Amino acid sequence: MDTCRPCGCKGCRTCLLCEEEYGIKKDPILNKTNGSYVYCPHCNKAWSGWDFNLYKQHPNHSGTSIDYPGVYIDLNFLSIEEEQLALSEIENIPWDASQSGRRKQNFGPKCNFKKKKLKLGDFKGFPKGLQFIQEKLKHVAYLKDFQTIEQCSLEYDPTRGASIDPHIDDCWIWGERIVTVNLLADSVLTMTENSKPSGYNLNQVASYPSVMLKKEQEGQQSVYQLKTVENAPIVRIPMPRRSLLVLYGAPRYDWEHQVLREDISNTRICLAYREFTPPYLNGGEFYEEGLKVLNKAKEFF
Repeated sequence: MDTCRPCGCKGCRTCLLCEEEYGIKKDPILNKTNGSYVYCPHCNKAWSGWDFNLYKQHPNHSGTSIDYPGVYIDLNFLSIEEEQLALSEIENIPWDASQSGRRKQNFGPKCNFKKKKLKLGDFKGFPKGLQFIQEKLKHVAYLKDFQTIEQCSLEYDPTRGASIDPHIDDCWIWGERIVTVNLLADSVLTMTENSKPSGYNLNQVASYPSVMLKKEQEGQQSVYQLKTVENAPIVRIPMPRRSLLVLYGAPRYDWEHQVLREDISNTRICLAYREFTPPYLNGGEFYEEGLKVLNKAKEFF
């Protein structure tokens, strides 16, 4: 069904509301034949299984494990009081309908990913009441020099069958580190092999100096080398309530991520933060264009 629908879905994206109204059947999208693993933030390995709560068995894991670098989780990033403050601020901001049963609040520039066009649009900065979260991000070692240029609140409501289909965040404009703060309920990010190796503007990654590789290789500047992930298992990354998740490296560029409908049993809100790619930062080809956005991103209202 290619038309836009009142619920906010369009194209192949659906929710429970439009599936019922238009008789749309949602096909399963996961291939589980290669097995599944659950990432443990304590030992930085992924252990065989499906239930994301398996990480709580640490250090008494069972089964087999695989290395899965490129993930950082702070299980207690926000206190209970900080989460309540964030939720009360979010409640005061109008929601917009989004696809796949979600609602969103978006603060950032306008981006045309196909034409690679950036506009300031009506971006005037970020909500003052949520500034404290960006301040906390500055103290995370993995986020040194991270400059937020987009903040998006996403609500996942189980009564609408909320989910998000497999994807890689666009690589023309959004930078190396993908940052999520999870609120209100536990959730899980499901990682699968990339189904669109020529998509998402991945071809531009080879021209970007890597922030994270520079950290890991004692200051030597280099770029991330894309890999083709074939016949890969499913990797499940837990996102407990009040936690911080940072994806970089392989999980950022080589794997698609998704949130399954079956994993949303209670309403969950996530705060997603994005940074620019190097061409829009100081010294980059499009720095003057990016500077307008970077200056606005310093403002809170």
